[in-house]
Amino acid sequence: MRKGTVVENLNAVRARIVACCRACGRDPATVALLAVSKTRPAEDLRAAYEAGQRDFGENYLQEALDKQGELADLADGGLCWHFIGPLQSNKTRAAAEAFHWVHSVDRLKIAQRLSVQRPTQMPPLNICLQVNIDGEASKSGAAPEEVAGLAAAVAQLPNLKLRGLMAIPAAREGAAEQRKPFARLAELLQQLQVQLPDQPLDTLSMGMSGDMEAAIECGATMVRIGTDIFGARQ
Repeated sequence: MRKGTVVENLNAVRARIVACCRACGRDPATVALLAVSKTRPAEDLRAAYEAGQRDFGENYLQEALDKQGELADLADGGLCWHFIGPLQSNKTRAAAEAFHWVHSVDRLKIAQRLSVQRPTQMPPLNICLQVNIDGEASKSGAAPEEVAGLAAAVAQLPNLKLRGLMAIPAAREGAAEQRKPFARLAELLQQLQVQLPDQPLDTLSMGMSGDMEAAIECGATMVRIGTDIFGARQ
């Protein structure tokens, strides 16, 4: 994609975030933009970086590692890598070593491996628990009723920092329907904040290009936007 198009799209998404926050009485600074860059070439990420974007989300581990190598010159400039795809046990070491955040922890075994494999000279790895908020067989994530127990166990692990929850709800038509699963996820996070008052539970990773406004209205602190920044995937 042309550099100018990435920048134009990025600015349009930022404007949407600001407009939505103002409409629902939120400070736009409380909503972070995560640019979902899976399948995109490194030059698209570089264009977004040069326009001020720092947080990038990747779904495929090897592809992400390749891009990190191509963009190594930006590593000291605040570039922050988020892993947001399903994570298998044999891939945890690379994720623990190469990312700042993992949003897709859905079982204790994965968290334990990330904890053991996180290099001790690095800051704690930021963790979001992925919740299968609609109980879809095709999606990863812990069941809502499992979240409290999983969070309590993950909170005890060294080298990790439990930050909040992530979900990818089923597609819905209309803002009112879109808000329902986001509201449920926000309620789950509020329950965890009471249960685990010593944890920095400040993150709701929810909302994508088609339902971002509904997510922000329900308290999203990080929206994951790919198509509206980089265009439709090939």
